[in-house]
Parts: sequence; C-alpha cells; structure tokens
Amino acid sequence: MAVDRVRIAAHAKLNLLLRILAREATSGYHQIETAFTLLELADELVVTRASSGVALTVHGPDLGPPEANLAVRAARAVLEATADTFGVTIELTKRIPVRAGLGGGSSDAAAALHAVNALAGNVVPRHELLHFGVRLGADVPPLAIATPDAYRWWDELYPEPASRGPVVLDAGAFTGWGSVGRLGGNDFEIPVFGKHPALRTLYEKLAQTHPLWVRLCGSGSAVAAVYATERLRDEAALVLGEKSQRLLRLATRGSPAPGPEPV
Repeated sequence: MAVDRVRIAAHAKLNLLLRILAREATSGYHQIETAFTLLELADELVVTRASSGVALTVHGPDLGPPEANLAVRAARAVLEATADTFGVTIELTKRIPVRAGLGGGSSDAAAALHAVNALAGNVVPRHELLHFGVRLGADVPPLAIATPDAYRWWDELYPEPASRGPVVLDAGAFTGWGSVGRLGGNDFEIPVFGKHPALRTLYEKLAQTHPLWVRLCGSGSAVAAVYATERLRDEAALVLGEKSQRLLRLATRGSPAPGPEPV
C-alpha cells in the first residue's frame, strides 16, 4: 500500500579512523578510507508527498538556502529518477551540531534518499541510491569548520601526496576501543589543529582524562572521547567544564538505524 508521509531518523556518526588516500587530479576530489560508528543523537525528517517540487522547513539553526541543502538535493535526485511524478515537503528537526564533523548533513541526505524512495514505492534500487550518495558527496559540513576548507588545508600541507593503499581491516579490529585506536588516526588532525590551536588544546585536555579513545570528529570542529563508564565520562566533563566549549554526553548505537516508518 502506498504511503504519503514517513518519518526517519538521521543519526550522527563518529569516524573511527579517517585516512586521505589520494587526490584526484582532474576533479579535485579526495579518496578517503574511513569507518563509522553511529551515535544515539539524531536529526529527524518527516517527508510528505506533495504535488511537485521540494520544500524544506527546518526546526533548529539556520542551514542556509534550501537549494544548497543536502537533504533537498537528495530528494530531488530520487524524484528525477522517478520522472518527477510527485514532489515532497521535508520537515527537518536539527539536533546534530552543524559543521562539527558528526555527519549531520550527509546523514540527513541519506535519510532523505530512503524516505523519498519509500514514498515512491522503493522503485529506485539500492545500488542507485548509493550512486546518488556519491554524487552528493562523501561527507558534508561557536567554532565551525567547513569540510572543503579542511581539505584545502590538507592540500596545502601535502601539495604532491604519494598515493596510499587502504588498511586491510577484519572483524578483530573492532573488538574493543583499544584495537580501534590502533587502526590509525584522523588525517585532518594535523592541518585542522594547525589552523585552530584551541581545538588542539581541547584534544590534549581530553587525552588527559584517561579515555579509551579520542579523535577529531571528521574534519572538525568537534572532538570526541570514549570512556569505559558513564561515571568516568561525567568526571571528565567536570574537569573540562563548559565555559569555553559545549559538551555533549552521548552513547554509541549498537544496532543499525531503522528505515522510514509511515506516519
């Protein structure tokens, strides 16, 4: 039975590692290797069938013009694939901090792809949705760092980078946070910390609170640390305080995110 309205969560993520493998000379895009874990923190999209076009309402911070929003662009990609036989309205409740490296923009886009496809009767195959995701971009963006800026800073440090092969990962690499930490770091840390010393200072303070794992989130501007218990996490929060930064106490998610649900 066709549905006219669906709700879907768009979860934040942590990059467990992020390696920049190469820069494509013709396009300027970068090939990366990364692995994610989802967080319980999530945006919410309610997508409703309309007669035509794509309309966006945002509850939360100003995200700029709708035509540049990744969720809008994702919705249009699916609608074009279905010959624009209908349109949608998107109601986005924004909870993931913007330009923090927590994947809010790209998660919203992925959620919109699945939601609009559900309204279309799931006529677009999964491999085509993945292709739309690649076209939209692998990741998007009081201290905010735009992803293109972070890549530019990396390019300035490494104007002629040598090509690197991917790390061979197996299930054992993800059995504990200690083994995850040995996989490698985040290649954005050197250029981003160089441009934003305050982030380096925050990273060093977090590292001194005895976490299991600490990293810059994506291209920034958030820094994340994982603790063995909630008590240790809360003690670290007391040490850091919230005078100079905003602290989020979050949990990692142990199961895949659910798909669109009829409203």
